[in-house]
Amino acid sequence: MASKPDDPYEHPYPAPDLAARHPFVALEPRRYPEDEMRARARAFHETADRRRSVRMFSPEPVPRDLVETAVMAASTAPSGAHKQPWTFVAVSDSHLKSRIRVAAEEEERKNYLENRMNAEWQEALAPLGTDHHKEYLEVAPWIVVLFEQRYEVRPDGTTRTNYYVKESVGIAAGLFVAALHDMGLATLPHTPSPMAFLRTLLGRPANERPFVMFPVGHALDGAQVPDLRRKPLAEIFVEVTDDPVV
Repeated sequence: MASKPDDPYEHPYPAPDLAARHPFVALEPRRYPEDEMRARARAFHETADRRRSVRMFSPEPVPRDLVETAVMAASTAPSGAHKQPWTFVAVSDSHLKSRIRVAAEEEERKNYLENRMNAEWQEALAPLGTDHHKEYLEVAPWIVVLFEQRYEVRPDGTTRTNYYVKESVGIAAGLFVAALHDMGLATLPHTPSPMAFLRTLLGRPANERPFVMFPVGHALDGAQVPDLRRKPLAEIFVEVTDDPVV
C-alpha cells in the first residue's frame, strides 16, 4: 500500500512483497477516550500493586482450567521471531510435588548453609526471612515449572534456533504472574539454583531448561508478607530528550 501524503512512514509495513508471501490480517485496536484510558490505567495499577509473593499457601484445591487459562494468557507474550520458546509444566500429584520439594530444599540448603550464596546476597535476603525450607512446594495445590526451549526440535529430529529466548520467556513469566493475580490466586517465583533436577524429575527433553518454578494456589488465611515499599516513579522512570546538557 502506497504512503499517503501525510503518512509518516516512508517504508510501510508490511511491504507488498511480504504481504504477498505471508499472511497478514488487519489489526482492530481498541481506542478509548483519554479519561477512560487514565481510569483503566489507574485500576490496573491498583490491582497490580496489591500483588505480593506468597510463601504460605492453602491446600485448598484449584481447578486445572484456571491454571490452563493463566498459561494461555502468558502465551500471548511477544517472542523472538514468534518462536514462543516456552513450556509450562504443571504438577498436582502429591508424590511428585514431594520429590520436587526434597530436591529443591537440598539445593537451597547448600545455598543458605554451605555458603553457596555469598554474604552480600544473604544480607539482601534477610528482610524477607527466607531459608532452605520450602514446605509450600508440597502444600500449594499446583507447581508450575516454566521451561525455556533453548532450540526447536522438528518432528524429523532436526533442530532450529530460537531467538531471544530468555527475554521472551521472562515476558511470558510476568504475564503468568499477572493472570494468576488478576483471578485471585497467589504465586511465588521460585528459582532454586541450580535447577537442572527439574528437567530430570519432570522428564523434559534436552532442548528445555528450567527457567522459574511457580507454586500456585490460594494464600493461607492469615498469611503475612514483608512490609516492603516499591520504588516511586521518580526512581524508576526517566524521560530523555536531546536538549543540550548544561
